[in-house]
Amino acid sequence: MTIAVEPFEMHIEIRPEDIDRFGHVNNLVYLKWVIKAAVEHWKTIAPPADQEKLIWVVRRHEIDYKKQAYKRDAIIARTWIGKASRLMFDRHTEILRASDRKILAVAKTVWCPLDIKTGRPADISPETRALFSTP
Repeated sequence: MTIAVEPFEMHIEIRPEDIDRFGHVNNLVYLKWVIKAAVEHWKTIAPPADQEKLIWVVRRHEIDYKKQAYKRDAIIARTWIGKASRLMFDRHTEILRASDRKILAVAKTVWCPLDIKTGRPADISPETRALFSTP
């Protein structure tokens, strides 16, 4: 997979409640990690003024589960931005096992920015668009 920009990475600890009856991380937990990585990336690099006026909602998720994660595993969520239209922004995420960096899941999510006050789709500043979309 070709990545156009530097990925953002965050470490995740598996909690006991993340484990399903089969003894591995439940698929819904992977999806929570995908969302958490996107939110943390936003908080890390978005201008404070935009963080105060915008919130992001998911329009679409695509996720492929490759390998299972277990309670003893340390996890890395690795995310980067993709293409964008006026109100839809692609984001890619890989969930990795930290010990060997094997890919456990791959996701593509389409996000839409909303105005916090109105709850309606909102345009974003050129500065922020440059941070969250590829040219």
